[in-house]
Amino acid sequence: MKFLFTSVALTSVLLAHSGECVPRARDTSSGSTPTEVDILNFALTLEHLENAFYTQGLQKYSQQDFLDENLPAWARGRWSQIAQHESTHVTFLEGALGDQAVQPCTYNFPDTDAKSFAAVSFLLETVGVSAYSGAAKYLSADTVTAAAAILAVESRHSAWVNSAVLKENPWNTAFDTPLDLNQIYTLASSVITSCPSTNMALPVKAFPALTFPAGAAPGQTVQFTYNATSPSGTQCIAFLSGLNSTIVPIGSNNTITIPSNLQGVVFAIVTTSNSTVTDADTVAGPAFLSFDFGSSAQA
Repeated sequence: MKFLFTSVALTSVLLAHSGECVPRARDTSSGSTPTEVDILNFALTLEHLENAFYTQGLQKYSQQDFLDENLPAWARGRWSQIAQHESTHVTFLEGALGDQAVQPCTYNFPDTDAKSFAAVSFLLETVGVSAYSGAAKYLSADTVTAAAAILAVESRHSAWVNSAVLKENPWNTAFDTPLDLNQIYTLASSVITSCPSTNMALPVKAFPALTFPAGAAPGQTVQFTYNATSPSGTQCIAFLSGLNSTIVPIGSNNTITIPSNLQGVVFAIVTTSNSTVTDADTVAGPAFLSFDFGSSAQA
């Protein structure tokens, strides 16, 4: 099963193929470091999204709908518990922010049945883990403890959905992948239709969407698409996995050979750098990719 969705300083960079990627000019106009209120409201924005997803999904899909998709009889009850968790996270963050708290947005989730609801649930919970781990550096010692407590629960949600329900791997590598604010917002904004004008402006922007074909797998050469003006010079795709990235030059007609050693959830970004993954070098993405593997660690 493969999930593809239109994402940090990384410990190491592996060049999978030879080739140069031409860096473009650095963006020196970015704003100041986000405040703790910014980060908490960003977290609340994501929790509102998850809360709405589960509320709407459990209203749309009955127990029989889940059974008709051959999902376990107990799965819907667990999702009801997850929905309660997300509602509690919203209440907790609203309490911390007081009258500065952002309000829920309007959403357009891509699920069309109980099985796709499960797939989107896995995606949202996994992205939530990357969001909290990536934002931790902006938080004070007191606040980061509470954020870590939420992160741990989101990670349990993600593992449960993919392993117990979808019968795939419960984890990725020895590390999860922290993402920065713009990378997370790129993924989240794809399901956000509009937000209240009274919400405080968050220090984030969305990059153009990056899409891989359904069924793409490690070792395959595939053609991808993205909605961005192509800068001059060679471009690369960085595949983010754990604390590492594998950077591969793009071939002709927007083709790429996916590195054969990738497993689990991987985030792909079109970049103009062959050595780093930064917002200044990002052209499009991230895309959410999931390369499932079995108990023997084989694809």
